[in-house]
Amino acid sequence: MALSYLHRVVEQRILEAQKAGAFENLPGEGKPLNLEDLSCVPEELRTAYILLKNANVLPPEAQLLKEIHSLEDLLQHVYDREDRRTVLKQIQFKRIRLDLLKRRSFNLQTVSFYGTKLRRKFYRR
Repeated sequence: MALSYLHRVVEQRILEAQKAGAFENLPGEGKPLNLEDLSCVPEELRTAYILLKNANVLPPEAQLLKEIHSLEDLLQHVYDREDRRTVLKQIQFKRIRLDLLKRRSFNLQTVSFYGTKLRRKFYRR
């Protein structure tokens, strides 16, 4: 009941603002909304996903890949031998870190194997 009252109040205020012209000449008026399809993101994670995306926060693996690509682009414009060696070392270091991060996560076979072991253990009781 309280929700329907709140809903009516909100609708009434929106209509009043509309009549007063509060929604006219807004930036982006008449342009289509840029709605993102988040159907592949679990519902309980969507708010966090949008928050992190808007803050330009990337997963560590994606951040490292981005840095590697930037360094590779930089390498094309570096002609000094010492500077090239320094950039190549940075790329190599970041690739090693990326490889370690990839090994940190379990592959599908490992997850399936341990999942089966856990199910067997709990269903025996």
